[in-house]
Amino acid sequence: MKIYRSVLEVPKQYRCGTVVLGNFDGLHRGHQAVIGAAVAKDRPLGVVTFDPHPRKYFRPHDAPFYLTDTDEKARFMAAIGVDFLLVLTFDQTLSSQSPEDFVRQVLVDGLAAQHVSVGYNFRFGCKRSGDGALLKRLGEKYGFDVSLVEAVASPGGGIYSSTRIRENLVSGKPALAAALLGRPFEIVGSVIKGDQRGRDLGFPTANIDLGNYLRPAFGGYIVRAGLNAKNESEDTRWFNGVANIGNRPTLDGTRVFLETHIFNFSQNIYGETLRVALIEFLRPEQKFDGVDALKERIEIDSAIAKRTLEIRAAGAR
Repeated sequence: MKIYRSVLEVPKQYRCGTVVLGNFDGLHRGHQAVIGAAVAKDRPLGVVTFDPHPRKYFRPHDAPFYLTDTDEKARFMAAIGVDFLLVLTFDQTLSSQSPEDFVRQVLVDGLAAQHVSVGYNFRFGCKRSGDGALLKRLGEKYGFDVSLVEAVASPGGGIYSSTRIRENLVSGKPALAAALLGRPFEIVGSVIKGDQRGRDLGFPTANIDLGNYLRPAFGGYIVRAGLNAKNESEDTRWFNGVANIGNRPTLDGTRVFLETHIFNFSQNIYGETLRVALIEFLRPEQKFDGVDALKERIEIDSAIAKRTLEIRAAGAR
């Protein structure tokens, strides 16, 4: 699947196709339904999304809230049949554009869209003045069909939504978030050097800066760690492990990191991309009574994680 940053970059082979519009943060089951409804159309399929997220643009001082970055979106979209991803820069020009100008410049002149699919609550244009009803009217004017995909109800009640996923993650419920996402929530980033205190404790860690990602509940997690996350020529290699999200109060830490201890692993992966999938929440972050108590707790966490992941693997066979 190809990623483009300007409508002018999209080649002719992808014109006259189906276009899906949305932010798609998390690409959860509801988002997948919107895209899946368009896959059935016998045309090239493209997704148009925005970076940064409009919320990030209008409210830059909000706490980090992202569930996925652009590369993750692209990976998951490719898996469900999307041909190309057009990532438009959300800036002053785009935010002040009228709904009709957006439709004409992007969907009509740029992509020659024959069919457009959006979720039931999609808004676009200056001050969010465009909605599905307006998009349908503009479709009639410019000659493309429009599908409005209704909200998808989850088995446990309510609808699939990024807000519910964030609430579950902040509450230390990654399994419930995974049920809404259709997969475990992942934090992806380059492995950076820390102060190597984990190595001194006998539990070396691969550290990732959380960047714009939502901060899940601070504490210990059972995780799966994947290498080669962005290398299209290789499959991701997955390993079991435990992780901590927080600022390490026992070690007087001041900066929030995701620190992952991968079981039976000694490879140097500084600078490599690591995918860390949160499987289960083990315990809230706490300040232990010294490093010996911390080491003992990590040993307990590791034993629980190994057993839990063994049971999950056995159940999947």
